[in-house]
Amino acid sequence: MAGNGLKSQSWHQAFLFLLNSAPAALNVLSQIAGMAALMFLVSGCCTTQRMSQDRASSLRGQLNEVIEKFDGEVGVYFRKLDDTCEIAIRAEELFPTASLIKVPMTMALLAQVEGGLLDWKTPIVHQASKSSKVGEDLMAKFMDGSQISLDKLIFLTQSVSDNTAAGLVQDLAGGGAAINQWLALQGWEQTRVNARVENRSQDYQFYGWGQTTPKEMAGMLVALRERRAISPQADEYLDRMLGKAYWDDEALSAIPSDIHVISKQGAVNASRSEVLLVSAPSGPYVLCVITRNQTDQSWGDDNEGFQLLRRISQLVWNAMEPNHPYETSIKGPEWPHH
Repeated sequence: MAGNGLKSQSWHQAFLFLLNSAPAALNVLSQIAGMAALMFLVSGCCTTQRMSQDRASSLRGQLNEVIEKFDGEVGVYFRKLDDTCEIAIRAEELFPTASLIKVPMTMALLAQVEGGLLDWKTPIVHQASKSSKVGEDLMAKFMDGSQISLDKLIFLTQSVSDNTAAGLVQDLAGGGAAINQWLALQGWEQTRVNARVENRSQDYQFYGWGQTTPKEMAGMLVALRERRAISPQADEYLDRMLGKAYWDDEALSAIPSDIHVISKQGAVNASRSEVLLVSAPSGPYVLCVITRNQTDQSWGDDNEGFQLLRRISQLVWNAMEPNHPYETSIKGPEWPHH
């Protein structure tokens, strides 16, 4: 009986010890589990970042190889929006914008609308005397005195890249000097309008309608996407508009058609350019490619600058999306057959 009582007392004491120790033990186990989970997450992040860095390094080599063969100068800026990959090649040097300038011009115009200085509903009157003689303009064919709504004017400027419409956008935004002032106030230090702007004739001779850097032009599309360019509503409007590009035979052609992309294209004799923000499966990225002083000034699909845009866009897509490879002709559209 005494032995049984002692055994019972021992079991009772053991039970109390376990009961009192349980919270501490659980706390230790919880800490161990938390540390294991953290180590797993950190390891996963590091692995992902390491893979991204490896891809970026390989991609940079491929881009340099392609650029070295190009008969002209090339600026490239690429960044994944999660900041795991970034490549800059002459990305902060000034280049001609060609029609890329129509993006910041329209941003300045929408700022006027946002500020109540321009009525969205008031129709715009076309003056035939202001029609552009450059490019394949639709608006240049409008009859003198024709009216057009502001949203259709922006559509022609961005989607079709109509020069006559863009000239009106520049005027409605207050002119090139006012646009440049707005750009400076927003922190865009490198992008400027040169055409029809006092004291910028030398810049116009060298760069044409506008000038920018690949990095800053890419940054504008990112600012629109992140709704910090003009206002959330205006940014969303222009974001949607930039997803309706008519000129889709160059960098856009290297992206699968079921992927959403916003973009703008530019081309003058010695410069070809494109900026695009791609909503890729592994995460969005922005890419801007601009050439200058290129020897090939032809206007066929096989122009060296056009082929470069396709090639760089294709390299970037396949490097960032190895599970979704996409191949297209570097020489230009394969359909319809010519």
